[in-house]
Amino acid sequence: MSTELATPAPAPSVTGSGAERPGPYAVRLDHVSKFFGPPRARQQVLDDIGLTVAPGEFVCLLGASGCGKSTLLNLVAGLDRPTSGEVRVPHGRPALMFQDHALFPWLSAGRNVELALKLAGVSRAERRERAEELLRLVHLPDAYGKRVHQLSGGMRQRVALARSLAQGSRVLLMDEPFAALDAITRDLLHEELTRVWSERRLTVLFVTHNVREAVRLGQRVVLLSSRPGRVAREWRVDIPYPRRIEDTEVTSLAREITGHLHEEIVRHARH
Repeated sequence: MSTELATPAPAPSVTGSGAERPGPYAVRLDHVSKFFGPPRARQQVLDDIGLTVAPGEFVCLLGASGCGKSTLLNLVAGLDRPTSGEVRVPHGRPALMFQDHALFPWLSAGRNVELALKLAGVSRAERRERAEELLRLVHLPDAYGKRVHQLSGGMRQRVALARSLAQGSRVLLMDEPFAALDAITRDLLHEELTRVWSERRLTVLFVTHNVREAVRLGQRVVLLSSRPGRVAREWRVDIPYPRRIEDTEVTSLAREITGHLHEEIVRHARH
């Protein structure tokens, strides 16, 4: 299903303090455009984006490198502001997880999680118990006292996930968090993520350039065109969970989406 928006954009704004009345959505972007650079040489990265994510929905953003996926995620996270349009996150600031785990190497796994709990206002007396609970949730029950260098790449990303969950947000933004991992570790973390998403009833907005990953994880896959990024097409993924990346239905839909992704890349190359 393709999406086209052509009405004039409202003044730029970002809302998400928690003070506004929650709507029937977890994330909403209305006519969002983003430019970078000085006025005479500015470059448009996003063009008139319209996207609504329902509470508890798992949406994957897909597109070629440089199409504005990470920029869009930064706008939703409140790390940047749109040039025009409006970003609404009515239930407060989302948690954000990057490709790089960004753990503090001088702290243990547990202390990394506790730091996020401290920033979230959890009392000192409760932090250790909560940190251990979150590490158990991501299947790292014995990792509390381990330093970052003692953990594998997959374990570090699990700690990063636990730290993101420690922020207490109902919305989790993920920017290619598994891209640097080997295929087997990535497969295991796909299972962990869908389990945690289901148990915690989170809303997930997941950026990836891996089509099969998007189909395996998402309830909906949104394809952005090449720069400037626009919503080119989207697919509802009705394949039951749990899914495997090699499942016939996953492979078939991934092949269809890949064809449209290639069309976008070729179209961009001709301009």
